[in-house]
Amino acid sequence: MNFEDRLDRIVGRADELQAMLSGAAGANLAGDAFAKASREFAELGPLVARVGALREAERELRETEALLADPDMRELAQAELAQLQAEIPGLRHEIRLALLPRDEADARSAILEIRPAAGGDEAGLFAAELFAAYRKFAELHGWTFELMDYDESELGGLRGAIATINGRGVFARLKYESGVHRVQRVPATESQGRIHTSTVTVAVLPEAEEVDVTVNESDLRIDVYRASGAGGQHVNKTESAVRITHLPTGIVVAMQEERSQHKNRAKAMKILRARLYEGQRAQAHSERAADRKSQVGTGDRSERIRTYNFPQGRVSDHRINLTLYKIDRVMQGEFDEFVDALAAEEQAALLAQDE
Repeated sequence: MNFEDRLDRIVGRADELQAMLSGAAGANLAGDAFAKASREFAELGPLVARVGALREAERELRETEALLADPDMRELAQAELAQLQAEIPGLRHEIRLALLPRDEADARSAILEIRPAAGGDEAGLFAAELFAAYRKFAELHGWTFELMDYDESELGGLRGAIATINGRGVFARLKYESGVHRVQRVPATESQGRIHTSTVTVAVLPEAEEVDVTVNESDLRIDVYRASGAGGQHVNKTESAVRITHLPTGIVVAMQEERSQHKNRAKAMKILRARLYEGQRAQAHSERAADRKSQVGTGDRSERIRTYNFPQGRVSDHRINLTLYKIDRVMQGEFDEFVDALAAEEQAALLAQDE
């Protein structure tokens, strides 16, 4: 189907929905059907308006070209023609972007998980710094950052941390952060001044609702145990920590942040649903990572999406060959320049496939 045919179909569908919703036809629709049609009509509205603007501009272009034959109107027509010729490609581009396939999870909140990989204590220290940077990123966007789990090491680094970032469109912005992040710097414990390379894995999952994933209690093995802190000291004397194993997939989620076993179980189920939901999305969309493990990689130093080089003050994203020499600002949560460039690259790739 060519571009014009797609536009005709969109306008036709909007007209059909408008007829369904108006007058006696709308009164005859059941509640759910009326709501569904209303939602679809509202979603099509902005696109139909762009199509209308494009077709109006194209009509004016044809009329203006006809005026070029009139000597008295030629100069005025040429000026108007130049304006329309500049406007029409922009309208067509906007429509092509609006027609690109959407990730249904883009509008959702997200679950962020960070773990140190290669590099020992230094990886744990950078994991803590990167987790703090994402907290600041969330604050800059007015999102809510809810700590789910934070396992701190003796040196103040991380063994692992999980947070839910709540807000509209969080996953659309954060999804590009999934993968292996590499840091190059001289650790505070390094007496010889040598630069070390360490890695941290980041996983960003769209938050799943209960209706997205069916979890049968019979598929779960739930273990409870005493929560422990750094150095093995007991955080409390009751068995409040919870470990849930999803037997069909082997996914394991452990949670001990809360003192209440009930709250830890609720948090663990939230993370389990998100991982199962991402697995379903991966099956439905083969271009996405096949599962959470492939999303974050093995953590080996040779795998990375981004490198943070502190001696040179630079951050490089290897997927788009973008390097910024403002590492201090990036570590203060200023990731938007990378996110914008990655989103633009993805759009360009989708547009190329669509042509």
